[in-house]
Amino acid sequence: MVKNALDVVRRLLSLVKIEHTLFALPLAFTGTVLASRGLPDLRVLLLVAVAFTGARTAAMAFNRLVDRGLDATNPRTAQREIPLGLVSIAHAGGLLIFAAGVFFAAAWGLNDACFRFSPLVLALLLGYSYTKRFTWLCHLILGVCLGMAPLAGWLAVTGTFAWPPLVLGLGVTFWVAGFDIMYACQDVEFDKKAGLHSVPVRLGSAKGLSLAAAAHFLAFCLFVLAGYLAGVSWPFYVLSLITGGLLAWEHGLVRADDLSRLDTAFFTVNSMVSFSLLLSVWFGLAG
Repeated sequence: MVKNALDVVRRLLSLVKIEHTLFALPLAFTGTVLASRGLPDLRVLLLVAVAFTGARTAAMAFNRLVDRGLDATNPRTAQREIPLGLVSIAHAGGLLIFAAGVFFAAAWGLNDACFRFSPLVLALLLGYSYTKRFTWLCHLILGVCLGMAPLAGWLAVTGTFAWPPLVLGLGVTFWVAGFDIMYACQDVEFDKKAGLHSVPVRLGSAKGLSLAAAAHFLAFCLFVLAGYLAGVSWPFYVLSLITGGLLAWEHGLVRADDLSRLDTAFFTVNSMVSFSLLLSVWFGLAG
């Protein structure tokens, strides 16, 4: 009984790629550090981590449920847990409900503003899963979903909005949109047959990668502008060069005619970008 329960939990965690939470969580922490001008209150930090994990888990579980038919027919995703029958629809739905409850509870524990906005945030996170069915702007909408993270981190500390986290969130939006365009290049033929929308489907992989590079350049500029508006000191600008270098490296790994290193660019380099951004803000405030 215990072993079976642990197997179900393990498969559910695999379903939502729980380890990838570490890739995006620094974005929310960046907002809390920026708002606190240093190390946030530990209680706030923990609740932000719980809220972020709950929201992302709910969004991923919903995405896997909504896309289960597409995943089963796409060779790249056919080995996911639901198409293989390793995770039932009931278990995935239960995880979705549980994770959403955790998100709402953590938001309530932070402050009134976070709790008031939590239904809107979750609606956007869940709604993203349908966007590739009707618009090639799906990448930008995903960007908005993650772009809310630093703004949410700021809101968790202050209960109000301000320009620095808004600009930082806009930078994250274009960064995420850019790498999601890159990732979509591997599914162009399948997406065309399935009637799905993406920038590579609409413009081709080569133009899509060029647009992704432009989005990442804009993201870098917005990161720097956010630091300027927040009044951080010179270490931020020096360390931001590392962030820019990582973005450039990401594009050096991928070409329209060679996507063999796409996973390295998508998973490894992008996780380094999120940590680089956090460290840049941290040292910029301490310097």
